[in-house]
Amino acid sequence: MSNENLDLMLSEVQDGQNPQDVSNKFLTFFIGGKLYGLSIINVNGITQIQEITPMPELPFYVKGIINMRGTVIPLIDVNLRFGNMEEPYTDRTCIITLEISGNQVGFIVDAVEAVLDIPDENISPPPPITGSTSGYITGIGKCGERGTKIVLLLDSYALMGETAFDMSALGEMAL
Repeated sequence: MSNENLDLMLSEVQDGQNPQDVSNKFLTFFIGGKLYGLSIINVNGITQIQEITPMPELPFYVKGIINMRGTVIPLIDVNLRFGNMEEPYTDRTCIITLEISGNQVGFIVDAVEAVLDIPDENISPPPPITGSTSGYITGIGKCGERGTKIVLLLDSYALMGETAFDMSALGEMAL
């Protein structure tokens, strides 16, 4: 699915709707072959990967910044945030832009899938296990035919981690 189609789907879902109307809608994407989802409440858009300006002294998973329509947006590589090996970016690599606590941030993902509606009854709590990504997972979504498709639902605030306070200073910059 093209980024233009996903942006259109996002705008149709978000425009004129209050947060309760979109609370069960998730933008799904792939990281390392696994399907993840973020609530679309904070999602502003999707763009293809572009040239990233590196910044010194940031955590290894913060790849740098981009200029998007005059706003400096810091980028977190979700693959690296999960502790995975660095992978080369491809033509399917995307940046999901979100507004978190009044600041713009971009999450780099392998590929974007779709916007899915996952009702509350199809969302289970994460299993009580620990691991490198367990702190980011808020639920397990079941969708598709007979609920056989699994979507790991993520907390965008937790993905920010200790970079949240650093991101606010970067996000206030305008080019």
